[in-house]
Amino acid sequence: MSLGSDVDMGGLALSVKSLSVSFGSTPVLTNLSFDVPAGTALAIVGPNGAGKSVLARALVGTLGHAGSVEWASGTKIGYVPQKLDLERDLPITGRDFLQAKAAVSRASRDEVGRAVARVGLTATSAGRPIGALSGGQFQRLLVACALIGRPTVLLLDEPTAGVDEPGQDTINHTMAQLRETEGMSILFISHDLSVVFRYATNVLCLSRHTTCFGPPRTILTTERLEEVYGTPVGYHVHASPEGSAQSQQPDRAPDDVRP
Repeated sequence: MSLGSDVDMGGLALSVKSLSVSFGSTPVLTNLSFDVPAGTALAIVGPNGAGKSVLARALVGTLGHAGSVEWASGTKIGYVPQKLDLERDLPITGRDFLQAKAAVSRASRDEVGRAVARVGLTATSAGRPIGALSGGQFQRLLVACALIGRPTVLLLDEPTAGVDEPGQDTINHTMAQLRETEGMSILFISHDLSVVFRYATNVLCLSRHTTCFGPPRTILTTERLEEVYGTPVGYHVHASPEGSAQSQQPDRAPDDVRP
């Protein structure tokens, strides 16, 4: 999808000001403001019901809101929703699905092959009916679909949900590589705080009671995480590849408060 403002964004991919979303009389997001510099990665974390997926839908314009959401001029978004209402018994293969996206996006067929390779799907898997794909394979297919059309921004709602560990590593590495080599801006919702710590430039923590924004080392502290999740979140200390310096990386959010 293509979005964008004619306003000079001063190097920002996205600027959100005083964003509020309510369902009837129930507020979900209230007066939320943050900026995403172009070419950076923003992780959105928080417990269930904090409004992470609601925020994603508001950002792409599929949900009404108060306040402003301004994307940089020429923005093209590749979006992976948390759940796609697609009949899995449709008589189409994964490759058919991607080629349909390529046709709509006026992308070349070569882009389909590149997208499949980037998410670690084999040609055999892509050639299967979508109903025959495992949950993890189908999720990779959705990420590949988002990559078609040369987006400038990727917005992913739990992109590795249901994906096995090697597949998660492939998707996470792909996101990092796209940001580093192509300057793509990445916004992703995740419950894996170690992934957030490793890959995010900034973190937006949402909860029913507090909101905080900043770099991982500032936001992913034991005190802030306990405030956001309402329960202690422990740390592991991992040695650096050289075996000398050490860094602290948090566990994933506890199961009972996982986003």
